[in-house]
Order: sequence, then structure tokens, then C-alpha cells
Amino acid sequence: MTAWRTRRAGPGDADDVVRIEAAAFGARSWGEQSVRESLDMPLVSVLLAGATDAAPVGLAIWRDLRGEAELLAIGVAPPARRNGAGMALLEAVLYDARRAGATRLYLEVDAGADAARALYARAGFEPVSVRQAYYRDGADAVIMQMAI
Repeated sequence: MTAWRTRRAGPGDADDVVRIEAAAFGARSWGEQSVRESLDMPLVSVLLAGATDAAPVGLAIWRDLRGEAELLAIGVAPPARRNGAGMALLEAVLYDARRAGATRLYLEVDAGADAARALYARAGFEPVSVRQAYYRDGADAVIMQMAI
């Protein structure tokens, strides 16, 4: 198991954020412009994860909804998956959201993304509804939430 270090992304991390998001999401990538814009959006935080003294391999993007929070994206580059980076990022989001005053965290996840859904279930998320044909490819999204 790798020891992951998480930190908030800054303006100098834009290229890494774009690289990781594209690698993690492939055809479902937000696209370079949207990813770069997320770094400057009010109430949106971008976190990075990497092994100590190594380039980041994972990211999380979340939004402060003033009392609640929404996890917009969490992704890890394929070579680094299943090694704890996703959970480290999720824990960092939970910590930051609590500090911001959120009492509940929401997310949407592809109904067919078994590994992601398992990660969220282990963390304590529960499914609350399904959005039919939510993604461009027609896949459903499961909306999950947890009290934090």
C-alpha cells in the first residue's frame, strides 16, 4: 500500500489536473477547458493525490453548497488504481467539507462503475435515487449521499 499525500491544487497544477482527469475519465473527460475552469470556480476545490515526492496521480473536485457539499469528480490514473489513492482523496474531501460546515455530501456515480460504487459504500455513502440515461453514452447515474 502506498502512502498518499493529498493537497489542494493551485494555479501551477493546471497541467497535472488536466492530465489526470483525462487519464482517469477517458471518453467521459470534462475536456481541458472545463477542467482548467474548475480551478477558478467559486466554492469549488480541487485536490490532488500522489505518493510522497512524486507527481500526482489522482484528483478530486468538490463544491461547497453552504451546508451541504457535492463531489463533482474523483479519479485516479489507471496505473495507480486500487492502491488507496481514491480513498485518500475521498477522506480529504470529507475533511475539507466538514471544515467548510457541510453536514451532508452528495455524488453521482455511473450505475455500472462497480469499483467506484464499492469505494463509496465502504466510506458510508448510501444510494438515494437513480438518474436514468444521465451520461452521454446513455448510462444511468446513481445518486449517493452520506451525513458527514
